[in-house]
Amino acid sequence: MARLLIAASGTGGHVFPALGVAEKLPDYEIQWLGTPNRLEQSLIGDRYPFHTISVEGFQTRSPLKKLQILLGLVNSVFVVKKIIKEEKIDVVFTTGGYIASPTILAAKLSGIPAIIHEANYIPGKVTKLLSRFCHTVALGFKGTQKYLPNISTLWVSTPVRSQFYTPQSLDLKIPDNVPLIVIVGGSQGAVSVNQLVRQCVPEWLEMGAYVVHLTGKNDPDADSFQHPPYISLPFYDNMAGLLQRADLAVSRAGAGTLTELAITKTPAVLIPYPFAAEDHQSFNAQVFVEGEAAYCYQQKELTEEKLRNLVINLLKNPDELRKMSQNTSSLAVIDSADKLAKLIKKAV
Repeated sequence: MARLLIAASGTGGHVFPALGVAEKLPDYEIQWLGTPNRLEQSLIGDRYPFHTISVEGFQTRSPLKKLQILLGLVNSVFVVKKIIKEEKIDVVFTTGGYIASPTILAAKLSGIPAIIHEANYIPGKVTKLLSRFCHTVALGFKGTQKYLPNISTLWVSTPVRSQFYTPQSLDLKIPDNVPLIVIVGGSQGAVSVNQLVRQCVPEWLEMGAYVVHLTGKNDPDADSFQHPPYISLPFYDNMAGLLQRADLAVSRAGAGTLTELAITKTPAVLIPYPFAAEDHQSFNAQVFVEGEAAYCYQQKELTEEKLRNLVINLLKNPDELRKMSQNTSSLAVIDSADKLAKLIKKAV
């Protein structure tokens, strides 16, 4: 039985695709590498043996702090190398982020293949620096290959949770015959989007729409507007069912969210997170704009009036919403997790 070490940490955008791949490798002995007190510990639970290392990014101006981070990175490389040796790991798979650097370097030193999945259109710094040490870079977007010349790449899209591929029922009281708008602010920077949306909601409700607004847990005004057809929640576990039912989403443009929108064929108004590294969400969103599956506005240029009127016009034109929905089909790969699992097996 082949042994796989998965390194995925920090956010759902890193952890959920990795879990999707793990589900496709029932014949592998899988171990997980994460960081202390992050999302992955609650998501993984006791499903896989769990290891942790302490790593962080270099986003500091302090030379002393940078030296400490560098020494921590070097130490983490040897910790991962020890795990690889003791657990007899055959291949490593990572979805990027801080944890990818020591994992890829340890795999290289151990003489085993490493595969990294780059979900964003613009490759992250880790991917750019360390892709030469990887067996293959799996891509979330086709066009990313041009940023990685002379590197072995394969477009696989981004895996999503298995429930997105089968019809899901909702436990929310939403009539079948009304348009549903879903607002997904994302875990970062949701408050500004939430404020804008709440200014627009009354007129959307007047048109007979229902709104499910996922505010995140850091919005102090989350309960400031209340109305029966307006459902405000910090989070909602059944995102698959929610997006399958939605007629339109207003959303950030993280790679995982965009893939979920594509799989569920949900038209969208995208508002890229303005502080994302290298503005990668804007590049992600542009793929959907060019595919005529979404509209995109930068946060600084989007006014209450623009957002309110755009959504109203879309609700008045169901044919355009249907066309946008159909256009999503070429933007994601249905069997992304299967393709990644095959790639891992091939590397072994």
